[in-house]
This record gives sequence, structure tokens and C-alpha cells, in this order.
Amino acid sequence: MSYARMRPSFLALGLMTILGAAPAAVAQEAQQPQAQQQPAPQAPAVQPVRVRGKIDSVTDDSITIIKKNGEKQVVQTTPKLVVNALVKANKSDIKPGVFIGTTAHPNKDGKLEAIEVHIFPDSMRGAGEGHYPWDTAPEDTMTNASVTDVVSAVHGETMSLKYKGGENQVTVVPTTSIVAVTPGSRDDLKKGAAIFSIAAPQPDGSLKTGFVLVGRGVSPPM
Repeated sequence: MSYARMRPSFLALGLMTILGAAPAAVAQEAQQPQAQQQPAPQAPAVQPVRVRGKIDSVTDDSITIIKKNGEKQVVQTTPKLVVNALVKANKSDIKPGVFIGTTAHPNKDGKLEAIEVHIFPDSMRGAGEGHYPWDTAPEDTMTNASVTDVVSAVHGETMSLKYKGGENQVTVVPTTSIVAVTPGSRDDLKKGAAIFSIAAPQPDGSLKTGFVLVGRGVSPPM
């Protein structure tokens, strides 16, 4: 999402770090006999953490979130925190050509039923595109894709979705939460509001994020 727009800055910073370290590394390598050279150990990749719950309190540089299990989690925020709001939308807003994300779960027949559909603005087309496991519950999936068709059926409307590398179908049922993503601000960070973020673990064990999704009058499962 907005996180995707932040990636170039992180990549640029990483590239500068690598280039800055390169001369010293080359010089050190040149001083060592060839036979003694050993491949440098690779640090394990740091996995981002999904944090969801309700806002307990907010400061200039952090958000305290009450998670669904009742625990409190403090997430540090960057100075240029990006806030996107989720607002109520309707089934009629899901139409061919729009780019959506949908959390889904297989029904007893193995077909995917949408738990939530969030409709992206066109400026966010391609964000998180693909079909992959999601951690809201066992067997849940997330599909970020373009809607190619919507067909009414007995149990709901079936969306045909296409993304890079594949396509699938997900049915919107009466219990599906349907929301739209819209630009927000720090004014949306109110106590009790539903919130979701993907945060990066820091060396000291804390979490830090540059973007959040917050419900504006809605509480989707996210």
C-alpha cells in the first residue's frame, strides 16, 4: 500500500550503505591471502510484523495498540507517517477494472469466500499485488488484484480477479465487510479506532512503521 511507495527510499538507503562500505571491504579483502577467504555469514532476513487491533493512545512518535488478544503493543512511528483511512463502501463499488484487496477463507466446497474487500484508489493500483497466505486465521488468504468480472450467484457475487502470475475467483457474501481506502491524516488516529500496520522489528526489539490503515467509522477485520 503506501508502504509500497516507501520502498524506493529504503532501497536507495540500502544501496548507499553498500556503496559506502565497498571500498573498505575491497581493501580488506586485498590484504588477505586467497586461501583464507571465507564467505561472510548472511544475517537472517528480518520479517515484518503485522499489527492489528484498536488504538489505545497516540504520541508524536508512537501508537499504542490494544491487540485482539488484549495485549498492548507500542509501535514507533516515523516522522513522515502515512495514514490511510478505511471508509464504508458497497457491493456496487466492486466492478470490472477496479483494483482491490480481499481477505478470504475457503468454504466447505473449497471455494474462496471474502471476509473483507478493500477497494484501492487508482493511485495505489498494483500495491501488494498477488495471492498469498494471510494471518487472520488458518487457511486465510489475501488477494490483491484487478477485478475482471462480477457475476451474481445464489450465495453472493463472484469476483473474477487477475494478478501478475495468476487469477482466481472469490465470492462476496452478505457477511463480507466492504471498505474503500482513502487518504487519511493524524486526525484519524483516535482512541478506539481500528488500526492495521506492517511494522519493522528494530535492533532493540521494538517495532517501527511508516504507514498505518485506520478505520474511519468502520471496523473491518483487516
